[in-house]
Amino acid sequence: MSPPLPSAFGGPVLTARIRSCPEDFIVEEQLGFTADGEGEHAFLEVEKRGANTAWVAGELARWAGIPLSAVGYAGLKDRHAVTRQTFTLHLPGRETPANLPEHPEYRVLGASRHRRKLPRGALEGNHFVLTLRDVEGDLERIEARLAQIRERGVPNWFGEQRFGRDGGNLERARALFAGRRMRRDQASILISAVRSAAFNRVLAARVADDCWDRPVTGEVFMLAGGRSIFGPEPLDQTLVRRCAEGDLHPTAALWGSGEPRSSERSRDYDLIAREIGEDLIAGLERAGLRQERRACRLLAADLAWRWPDQAVLELSFRLPAGAYATALLAELGECSAGLAD
Repeated sequence: MSPPLPSAFGGPVLTARIRSCPEDFIVEEQLGFTADGEGEHAFLEVEKRGANTAWVAGELARWAGIPLSAVGYAGLKDRHAVTRQTFTLHLPGRETPANLPEHPEYRVLGASRHRRKLPRGALEGNHFVLTLRDVEGDLERIEARLAQIRERGVPNWFGEQRFGRDGGNLERARALFAGRRMRRDQASILISAVRSAAFNRVLAARVADDCWDRPVTGEVFMLAGGRSIFGPEPLDQTLVRRCAEGDLHPTAALWGSGEPRSSERSRDYDLIAREIGEDLIAGLERAGLRQERRACRLLAADLAWRWPDQAVLELSFRLPAGAYATALLAELGECSAGLAD
């Protein structure tokens, strides 16, 4: 098990239940582009409830009579939720069937045509509407914490779902790195879990030292709204100001072969990644991954909240691709799941 993650703003301000029903966790994918209106691919806008993205992809492939490899989607979405996302189906020489599939766990909201298969990662982000129930805590403290989160953001943790039940993906990764044969998709999940755990270890050290949202010497910066990085370069007041304004983010290492790009104090933090275990670090390097960077800070755009009831808190916000809503919830307190895994 990984050590508990530190809080950026102090102790918890509430306890609550999340996911009491799928409608309490609504996610809408934001691609950043629209369908071409023509092409070989059917472009389906799908709403699913309590279903895995991969399972829906398989159902759509069977309905269309095509191999699963001909189905595209930008990313995996939560199962215990109501989510809206796009799938593409490669149908060369065929019209999109008029009778769209109907199922208790998903429905097609609209269909168009597109020139290209939708690749993994081809999205700007996601919009969330989360409903917390049985909220207990001081209202003023909760409101103050939400204002802090809106102003400063939260540490950009990888969510616990990356690590499997009880964090077991790391032990399975050790078996993989020791030579156990696994399917490619399983191996990819385990390698990602190790890399995520190493990043979280570095970020935890920066949160403990209160430098997760401000630069240190030797920093590598990421431009807000994208993944472009630059640095390290001498730390000056302009860089500090741009970071405070949210134009730049400090970064930490996504471990791979080679040396971290950072230097000085930032590099000292990056090397904390090795604390997850030299065998896991060596496995990442042998897997062919190169050193990359991830922002230490996550800004929740358009964060708003309301109280439909005294013990019910509704949150709405947008996050960039690759970010986890649970990172925001962690800064509020303990939000226990109301649905079983």
